Amino acid sequence: MELTLMLLAPVGSILALVFAGYLASSVRKTSEGTPNMVEIAEAVRIGARAYLKRQYSGVAIFFAVVFVIMLVLVYLGYMVIYVPFAFITGGVFSGLAGFIGMTMATFSGARTANAAKGSLNGGLRVAFSAGAVMGLVVVGLGLLDLSFWYYFLNWVYRAEPDFVRISAVTSTMLNFGMGASSMALFARVGGGIFTKAADVGADLVGKVEAGIPEDDPRNPAVIADNVGDNVGDVAGMGADLYESYVGSIVATAALAPTAGLGIQGVGAPMIMAAIGVFASIIGTFFVRAEEKASQAVLLAALRKGVWAASAIIAIATYPLLLTLLGSRALGVFIAVLAGLIGGNMIGSATEWFTSDEYSWTKNLAKAAGTGAGPVIIRGMAVGFMSCAPIAVIVCAIILIAFYASGGMTDYNLGLYGVGFAAVGMLSTLGITLATDAYGPIADNAGGIAEMTHQPPEVRERTDALDSLGNTTAATGKGFAIGSAALTAITLIAAYRDQIAGLAAQRGVAIDLSLSLLDPRVLVGIIIGAVLPFVFSAYTMQAVAASAQMIVVEVRRQFREIKGLMEGTAKPDYARCVDICTAQAQKEMVAPTLIAVAAPVVTGLILGVQGVSGLLMGATATGFMLAIMMSNAGGSWDNAKKYIEAGNEGGKGSEAHKAAVIGDTVGDPFKDTSGPSLNILIKLISMVSVVFASFVLMNHLL
Repeated sequence: MELTLMLLAPVGSILALVFAGYLASSVRKTSEGTPNMVEIAEAVRIGARAYLKRQYSGVAIFFAVVFVIMLVLVYLGYMVIYVPFAFITGGVFSGLAGFIGMTMATFSGARTANAAKGSLNGGLRVAFSAGAVMGLVVVGLGLLDLSFWYYFLNWVYRAEPDFVRISAVTSTMLNFGMGASSMALFARVGGGIFTKAADVGADLVGKVEAGIPEDDPRNPAVIADNVGDNVGDVAGMGADLYESYVGSIVATAALAPTAGLGIQGVGAPMIMAAIGVFASIIGTFFVRAEEKASQAVLLAALRKGVWAASAIIAIATYPLLLTLLGSRALGVFIAVLAGLIGGNMIGSATEWFTSDEYSWTKNLAKAAGTGAGPVIIRGMAVGFMSCAPIAVIVCAIILIAFYASGGMTDYNLGLYGVGFAAVGMLSTLGITLATDAYGPIADNAGGIAEMTHQPPEVRERTDALDSLGNTTAATGKGFAIGSAALTAITLIAAYRDQIAGLAAQRGVAIDLSLSLLDPRVLVGIIIGAVLPFVFSAYTMQAVAASAQMIVVEVRRQFREIKGLMEGTAKPDYARCVDICTAQAQKEMVAPTLIAVAAPVVTGLILGVQGVSGLLMGATATGFMLAIMMSNAGGSWDNAKKYIEAGNEGGKGSEAHKAAVIGDTVGDPFKDTSGPSLNILIKLISMVSVVFASFVLMNHLL
């Protein structure tokens, strides 16, 4: 029965990719609009492709170096031959998911703006369908990669006894997550630096100094800003959630052998993920909106699709688990429900702090009337306070999943339940990511409408879609961060199991009690706790340095290009795109190397106890810091949009200028450093797993 049900994984992956192709074809059939709309859309496409080509060229060097290092470790007997190749496929599929999603997004901005000429619902449908392509491609490619390695490794180890075969399959599959995590970090950090350098530079000189509207075609950084929406918020997010998706599945599968669940427990998370594909596809048909809908109504339209998918998964999961896990099915099913419900609760909590429908963001907008200082202070307070409810939700998910799954009597079974809660939370990713990727597409549509001087009602509709996109992007980031915390905990457990297995194989006596009285564990926790702050410092500095270069360039063009401010001359858009591209590639190296090197160096000095502490410390502080940054940034952004809609003085007022400054602080918070942290806490876990054998045999303490 398990082998039959496992066919759902490859079937689900193919179905997701086929339906994504259908949606892409439907969107491509709609018109891009007037010739000047097509011209601007093509400029954005060219810039985005050029950036990704340059990024992937640099990333290829990193992957080649790590691949060679892994081959050396294979030769020395520290890992099996399949791990280096799994590492490569994880990175390739993650990058491919981001590339396809970004390509679709660049073809959809002008089409969304053009569809908004007819109706608000028309614009919503085009932007959402394009976002759904990203969501379905991520889950489709993720399941395809998982299915290939599952069937291939089962065939390779077919002659081994069941327990040995299952352990070999899961430990090898766990390792390919490092490839996905590495690619995701490059995409998130590099794309985040690009997009926020352009955005901050464009806003500071255009809105604050020159007093021209957002997305004004006279602003030399406006095309770079639109390119950044695609390479950072679409390609980066796609690679990020691809990594979360496959990471949660393989980490949960790796815990199945020690939980005594056998091959059925290994296959269960992949089969459930396939059910999530079917549910997400059905959920896309529930997204509709009426003309002149408020943001609350628009948000409810998007939420309706997510809730429908969640309900389908909840109904279908229990019979599936009963077939696979027998008497343990009910407890794991409760863990799944905890993940599903908790994921939606995280979205609602994030919405409460970041949407201008609620008091937190409205009060932030009111503070803008007294200057930029109060805006920044209140925004920080919003971010700090938002950590509390989300932390409580995640803690509740962990406890419910652990104890419901049988953690009181079997610790390993409880951890398996926590892993399944993460799988449950991410099972709706096909549609959840659609609501996230929708945001930057709507943002691009608004920019194109402004640059091509569309009628006021078109800009009004795209502004409504864009404002909604800010909220869905914030809730999507909250969802990604929450799932990252659960996945990281599961990965820490998988790391412990990996070390225990390796120690037994090599005859090494090791204490895995991980007592806080062990100085190696305590020092590891402190190092791990500071790591997200150091990482964030590097990424924030990178955005600041890059934005400064854009500010200088935009000022130069305003000063030197005659007729630019009068609209009789064209700016040099390509120069700003080039600056952002070069700076993003240069500045993303240091934070990425820190993420990869930290667990290996810590392990070689402090041993596996130090690494375990590092993972725990980084997970705790990285989780909280990511929430704070993401929600503070989202609230600053929506406060600015709230003022631009005619509140608290409207566009051009002193309150508006103060809100723009607050938004420039929030930009790297919510789109560079914050979302990169959820990749950081998973990447260091993946690196720890891959180099576990090497650290076990070569540490100093």
